[in-house]
Amino acid sequence: MNVQSLNVGIIGCGHISGIYLKNLSDFANLNVLSCADIDVTRATNRAREFNVPRVCSVEDLLADDAIDIVVNLTIPQAHAEVCHRALEAGKHVHVEKPLATNTVAAGSILEFAKEKNLRVGVAPDTFLGAGLQTSRKLIDDGWIGRPIAANAFMMSHGHEHWHPDPAFYYQSGAGPMFDMGVYYLTAFVHLLGPISRVTSSSQISFEERMILSEPKKGQKIQVQVPTHIAGIVDFECGAVGTIVTSFDVWHANVPRIEIYGSEGTLSVPDPNTFGGPVLVRRYDTPEWIEMPLTHGFLHNSRGLAVADMARAILDGGPHRASGELGLHVLEIMEGFHRASTEGRHQAVTSRCSRPMPLPTGFSLY
Repeated sequence: MNVQSLNVGIIGCGHISGIYLKNLSDFANLNVLSCADIDVTRATNRAREFNVPRVCSVEDLLADDAIDIVVNLTIPQAHAEVCHRALEAGKHVHVEKPLATNTVAAGSILEFAKEKNLRVGVAPDTFLGAGLQTSRKLIDDGWIGRPIAANAFMMSHGHEHWHPDPAFYYQSGAGPMFDMGVYYLTAFVHLLGPISRVTSSSQISFEERMILSEPKKGQKIQVQVPTHIAGIVDFECGAVGTIVTSFDVWHANVPRIEIYGSEGTLSVPDPNTFGGPVLVRRYDTPEWIEMPLTHGFLHNSRGLAVADMARAILDGGPHRASGELGLHVLEIMEGFHRASTEGRHQAVTSRCSRPMPLPTGFSLY
């Protein structure tokens, strides 16, 4: 192995694995060595498509001493188990969001990683893209003054009309908050820092969904999690945020994220993407101004956080999409669900550092 690169093994070769496999091979500090899935045919097809040298069982991948980092792309219900198994095997691990289906399991992962002196990284890494890094720089440079409030909206009608196997989106560990709200909340923490308290109202609007996509068209899904959540967050910096996530809305005409400051407003691009546009309107300007993007990674760069973690492993220092960030966001999401059930605010007890911004001109290619 080149001392300036680390070997990666992929566990879980479903829909999201394609973009990871496409991107990971482009980073200079990563070498995708093998992939595994409980469906061997699926792993074989991915390996053939992306020229991965080895296809193996999960057990064999974990036993392979050549693998340095496991990228865990399994369904949310399997995230914690696979992370523990990877850490037990002495591998660093990066996991698709969320870190686990609950904070108890997530906390156990981080404790075990600390014992083993291994790294845990968690998606999403879209906040490392050009749009959200530019937004962060504008806030840090004072373009809108002191942040006072924020709004975020993720409005859709779910995934059953396009995803080939959408049932897990309506099970524990998913729903609009855990599946999509995680992008918005990660962006919130990146832009404004950690959150101290949350409350919300939520509901299951449709208890049963019908799959409209192939190959399971016509099958029914029993919904187990809230599908419309309206939440409020208190930031440690003093700002107050509002977030609405829904799988129950056909159409909406609302911003993705807006940050309101003492001297103006920042319109932030879709946090499920890496690019722009980024718009600013200060108190003394007559119209919105589209700002030039200050950073790279404009296009879909999923897997960037894995390369950033590899950089940190090789060179020292923290990685940005950390397990602590993932736990903090998970506790916030869990708090929304609990707040609605219990009818009261929920204190957020976990803390994470506000991720360091990327330097302008940063590249891992």
